[in-house]
Amino acid sequence: MSSKRRHEGYLMVDHRASPGIPAHLAIAAGRDPGQSGEGKLYESALIQCEHCRTSVVLNADRQRPRAYCQPCDHYICDACDARRTLPGYIHASAQQFSDAQLDYAMKGMTLGSPLDLLATPRIVVPSTFTKETDHV
Repeated sequence: MSSKRRHEGYLMVDHRASPGIPAHLAIAAGRDPGQSGEGKLYESALIQCEHCRTSVVLNADRQRPRAYCQPCDHYICDACDARRTLPGYIHASAQQFSDAQLDYAMKGMTLGSPLDLLATPRIVVPSTFTKETDHV
């Protein structure tokens, strides 16, 4: 049985030879200013959401469990986990969205923006739309 950690990446922000970033900028970016200052080294595990391809820096102090998608066998971000609970949700990975867009492009049709597709929790099956009604 393989580990879920096989999907993790690694993030390192090295300020050991730089002045770092000012505290007000670190706070605005949602970072701990104590980890972003001069001479600091920040390391963390990183995952990529299988549904939207967002990179998520893992918080070692997180108390609640990470969202995990069984059909994809990957972790997903909190936003995609919330979308899964919406009525009418149809499971689709970022790769499926990409494949649908490429299929439409090859046929000379437009499927829409990937952000539009991710905002509405559904996937378009190309065979069900004509050129005139392909707007989602």
